[in-house]
Amino acid sequence: MNNNLINSKWIYFLLLVPAVSAILALNHFGFVFKSGTAGSGIIILLLLSIKQTHSQDIFMLMAAFAFSIVGDWFLSNMHGSANMFVTGIAFYFFAHLGYLFYALMKGNMNRKFTILLLVAYLIFFYIELYPAFNNSILMWAVLIYLIVSCISLGAAVGLRGTFVAKWTYVFGIFLILFSDTIIAYKEFVDFNQLNFLILPTYYLAHMSIIFSVIKRHLDKTNL
Repeated sequence: MNNNLINSKWIYFLLLVPAVSAILALNHFGFVFKSGTAGSGIIILLLLSIKQTHSQDIFMLMAAFAFSIVGDWFLSNMHGSANMFVTGIAFYFFAHLGYLFYALMKGNMNRKFTILLLVAYLIFFYIELYPAFNNSILMWAVLIYLIVSCISLGAAVGLRGTFVAKWTYVFGIFLILFSDTIIAYKEFVDFNQLNFLILPTYYLAHMSIIFSVIKRHLDKTNL
């Protein structure tokens, strides 16, 4: 791709690819499109990393998207299997490590926010989710994933950068946590009224993260 395009605002139009993929996925066009927001995100991030001397941070996000795709596959094909669910959670865990390391490379953990968020979610886990578990492996998998999700959002809040670049990334990580919270209610509390929000918020999370990286790239280019 022409460097002028990569370094111009026209690159925002690449977001149409994950947007179209998300629309097709929501209309049941299959797993290829369901994984399309993360998959196209990997390609866009790869383009942004071209000729950058320090692109380890972007590779962290590319790895996060790749792990998300694998996690999606396991959850899409679990058919009630606890083992498939746990495996899917494990890959999402590694995805969150990617989001976490990216944020730490660009900032510092916001400790106060992270502690408050962890306390709130541990209370949520104990009151809402813990009574529903009869599988200790599943219980520990969900708890560990919940903890890393909160830490990931805490690191996002501590991100440095311009207002838009920072808060669109925070919004993306928040949407992943929000989507996962609805999944937890669906799977363990049998609360299904918000299920329609699971996939739209998940796809929007990927697009928000991609937007943030593009914005940060253009901010740096225009210095």
